[in-house]
Amino acid sequence: MVGFQDGHEFDSTHTLPQVLSDSGYQTYLVGRPMHQFPSKKRYGYDHMVHGPVGFDEKYEGSGGAYGHGISGNGWTARPWHLEEGLHPTNQSVSEALRFLECYRDPTVPFFLTVSFIAPHPPLVPPAFYLDRYLRANMPPPVIGDWAEPPPNDGKGLQVQSDQVHLKGEALRSCQAGYYGLINHVDDQLYRLLGSHSGMNGNINRNTVIIFTTDHGEMLGDHYLFRKCYPYEGSARIPLLIRGTAEMGFPGNNVIDQPVGLEDIMPTILDLAGAEIPDCVDGKSLVPFLRGEDQKWRPFIHGEHSPCYRQEQANHYLTDGKEKYVWLTHEGHEQLFDLVNDPTECRNLAALPEEAERVAIWRNRLIERLADRPEGFTDGKQLIAGRPYPAALPHAI
Repeated sequence: MVGFQDGHEFDSTHTLPQVLSDSGYQTYLVGRPMHQFPSKKRYGYDHMVHGPVGFDEKYEGSGGAYGHGISGNGWTARPWHLEEGLHPTNQSVSEALRFLECYRDPTVPFFLTVSFIAPHPPLVPPAFYLDRYLRANMPPPVIGDWAEPPPNDGKGLQVQSDQVHLKGEALRSCQAGYYGLINHVDDQLYRLLGSHSGMNGNINRNTVIIFTTDHGEMLGDHYLFRKCYPYEGSARIPLLIRGTAEMGFPGNNVIDQPVGLEDIMPTILDLAGAEIPDCVDGKSLVPFLRGEDQKWRPFIHGEHSPCYRQEQANHYLTDGKEKYVWLTHEGHEQLFDLVNDPTECRNLAALPEEAERVAIWRNRLIERLADRPEGFTDGKQLIAGRPYPAALPHAI
């Protein structure tokens, strides 16, 4: 998959939960399903509990979890409309705690996925968290010299449009909703990870915790909203890993290397002592986690086929210091110096004196895409406007 395509079923025996299950692990998922199709196909999990639960007749007529009326892809915000305990974030943690207390088999190791909808819209944190950030001083969106405002300054576009010019109360509410959801997740994780309530005793001493996500949020930066973009707000995501001294993990270790979600599976399998299938693209981070040097990739390649508009389709390369972006629909190029310009406000590809640097990155992408079936390159140059389906032929 190189983009979003709903209703697409995979036939793979090498999913992360399946390989762990085959290695003797109890595998369990709670919370948001990540577009797997069919939604109840387990893809290797022994059991899954997903979707809001607990909306009994007391809330009949409320519209349930989506009775707030806020778009699941939009920039409008309001407080959560039901009891806080029924918020999807609370519910994911409650179901995780239920697993640890009631369903975990203590005779085998376990793999637990706790999946949150937040901070993905709808922007509906509990009132406490929304109010906290409505009171706070928040930064304005960053606008690059390459960014273009939406037509008619955004007036008339739907609230779920990815083209925005957020300002005033609309911007403040949007930011407060997003930051409030993040803060809420953080506090609920303490319910799960705190020694007094969740992962205490031997569980805490023998469990690796990994926190990451699938994408960020542009939140008005560069006149953009939502995800799918190659820019930092969307593409740079958290990756926090907590082990123990017994595992040989030094504390406060920051890995200054380009890593991606493809590295999660081999890292977990390496820690579990399970064999890493040959089809896995990523690399284990365990040597880094133990403070060891290892030969690493010079850069990572990210991409996204068209999702909401053709103009979103992109490929990008980054070594963590520079980022080269190729927008495939019209062939526009961008180059950003992430060290001196971390918010990507200055497009170096527009400067004649940077042509040599741009060519170096362009040639790297040409080499990377040489064997792709879409025809993005003839081996000498990049070719814009090629059909760009969300799934490669061998995956269909």
